[in-house]
Amino acid sequence: MKRVGGSLLAMLLWIVAGPAQSALCPVWTPVRATEEMRRLQQQLQHWDDAYYRQGQSPVVDADYDALQQRLNHWQHCFSPQQPAYAPQLPVQGEHLHPVAHTGVKKLRDRLALAYWMQGRRDLWVQPKVDGIAVSLVYRHGRLVSLLSRGDGLRGEEWLSKAAGIPAIPLHIDTDLENVVLQGELFLTMTGHQQAVDGGKNARSQVAGAMMSKQRVPLLKSIGIFIWAWPDGPETMAERLQQLSRWELGLAARWSHRVEDEEEVAAWRERWFHAALPFVTDGVVVHQSQRPAGERWLPGEGTWAVAWKYQPPEVSTEVLSVDFPVGRTGKIAAVLNLQPVQLDDRTVRRVNIGSLRRCQESDIVAGDVVTLSLAGQGIPRLERVIWRVAERHYAQPPDPSRYSPLSCFTFSAACQKQLLAKLRFLSQKSVLNIPGVERGTWLRLLESGNMTHLFGWLVLTPQQIAAATGLSPERAGQLWHRFNLTRQQPFRRWVAASGVSLPRKALKALPDPKWESLIQRDVKAWQTLPGVGAALATRLVAQFHDARLQALITFLQQQGIPASSVLGVGIVENRQAKTEAQRQ
Repeated sequence: MKRVGGSLLAMLLWIVAGPAQSALCPVWTPVRATEEMRRLQQQLQHWDDAYYRQGQSPVVDADYDALQQRLNHWQHCFSPQQPAYAPQLPVQGEHLHPVAHTGVKKLRDRLALAYWMQGRRDLWVQPKVDGIAVSLVYRHGRLVSLLSRGDGLRGEEWLSKAAGIPAIPLHIDTDLENVVLQGELFLTMTGHQQAVDGGKNARSQVAGAMMSKQRVPLLKSIGIFIWAWPDGPETMAERLQQLSRWELGLAARWSHRVEDEEEVAAWRERWFHAALPFVTDGVVVHQSQRPAGERWLPGEGTWAVAWKYQPPEVSTEVLSVDFPVGRTGKIAAVLNLQPVQLDDRTVRRVNIGSLRRCQESDIVAGDVVTLSLAGQGIPRLERVIWRVAERHYAQPPDPSRYSPLSCFTFSAACQKQLLAKLRFLSQKSVLNIPGVERGTWLRLLESGNMTHLFGWLVLTPQQIAAATGLSPERAGQLWHRFNLTRQQPFRRWVAASGVSLPRKALKALPDPKWESLIQRDVKAWQTLPGVGAALATRLVAQFHDARLQALITFLQQQGIPASSVLGVGIVENRQAKTEAQRQ
C-alpha cells in the first residue's frame, strides 16, 4: 500500500481487516499500553519524516503498513476515542487536485471479485503498476501541473521535474481547455518478472527522485501509466485511443476487456510470471462508466477495484515462545503466532532453529515478525520489525538434561521428548502404526498404564479404550496394529530405539539380534557406511547405557525381534487367551 495521508484513508485502513485487526487485545496495564503506543507512534513519525520530507524509505512499505495497523489496533483496544494514526504530510506547498484521487478498494480473493463484477458491464483489467500516483493537468494542451497524490485532495507540486521525464509529454494536441489525467509514475524495467524479482524497491527509488531538491539522472528512467481520465470520453476504449494519440499509450497496450472473474484471474496469473516493463503488485479492474470528476472523493471510488498478488512476506505478532524437545534431545525454538495467511496456508507456528539463534534473534511475546515461505512451503522467519518495550523472556529447558538416551520413561520433564520419540516410531518407515496422533500417545501416557517408550506393546484393548475414549471396536483395531509391529524387521526396531545410527548404516546392519549389537566394539561399528570413529564410540556407549539396555531387555521379553510371522501369531494368540482369562 502506498503511504498516503488523511484521517479518511487511515480509517479505511482500519476497516479493511488485516491480521492485526483480527488479533486479541494485548493483556497490558494502562501504563504499559501507553508506553508501547507512544514508542511505536514515535517510530512511525520518524519514518514519515524521512519518507515525505527527505525522499528516503528506511523501511519497506509492507512493514510500515503492518506496524501502522498494529498501532491502530492497540489504539482501538486501549484508546478507542483516539483517531487512527495517519501519516503527517508536509504542511507547506500543498495544492488542490482538480479531481480527487479516490484510490481503489482491495478485494481479498476471486469470490469477492466475482461479487463486485456481477451486474457490471464494459469491464477492463490492467496491471496494478507499483509506483507513485500523480495528477497531470494540461491547460490548452500545455502541462501546467504535476501533483503528487498526497492525501487524495491535496498534493505536492512536481512540475519542475516533468521536463526531466521524457515519458511525460509537456504538450498534447487538443482543443480541450482542461485535461486532467491520473496515473502512476514508475521505474521502467527490462523483462521484470514479478514472481521472481519482487518489488526491487522500485517505488521508493521513484519517490526519492521526485522528492529530491535536485534533478537526478533517475528521472530519465521514470515512466507514466495513465489509469484515469476523470472527465474524458464516455467509454474506456475511447479514452485509451485518445491517450495513445497523445503519446500516453502505455495503458492502451496493457488494458483488456474481461467478462468474468476467470478472465481476470488468467491475466493476473499471466502478468505475475510474464516479463513486464514495470513492477506490479496485482491487477485493477475498471468499470468503463464512472461519475463526473467533480463527484470523486478519496476512498469512495466504487468503479474500480484491485486484486493484489499474495505478498511473499506477511507480518504477524508473536504470542509466545516455545521450546520443544526433539526425539534426539535437541531443543528447538518455536514461535507461536497470531494466525496469518501465507500463500495458500494458515501459519500458526514457525521454527526459528536452535536456542542460540533464538537468543541472537531476541524475540519475546508481543514482538512483530515477518515471515516468508522457504523451500517446500515451510514458513521461515525473515526479520523482527518491531520489539515491544517490556520484554519477558521464556525460560528454555536445560540442554544438559537431554540426549538420544534421555526420556525413555514418562515424566513431566520428559513429556515433549518422549512424545517426539513415539511419533517417530509411528512413521511408516519405522514401525508403521497408522492413525496414532500426538494426542492419542499423550492420553495413553497420562493413563498411567504406559510408562515407557514401548509400553504400548502390553496394553489391553480395554486399557486403550479407557485411556483414549475410543470405542471398543476401534480400541481393538489399535491394539491389533500395535501387535502387528512385532512382525517388523529387526532393523526397524533398532531405528525405533532412537540410537544414533545413520540410515545407510542401518540398512547395511547385518546383526539379527540385540545381543550382537551390544557386543559390537568401536572397530566393528566403523565397518558400517557413514560411521566414523567418533560416532562408533557414541554407539558403543549407547548400547552399554543402562537405560537403553532396560528397553532392550523388555523387547527381548516380548519376543522382539520375532523369529517368524508364526511366532507373532503365537504371541498374539497367547495375549488373546490371557485377556479372555482376565475377563
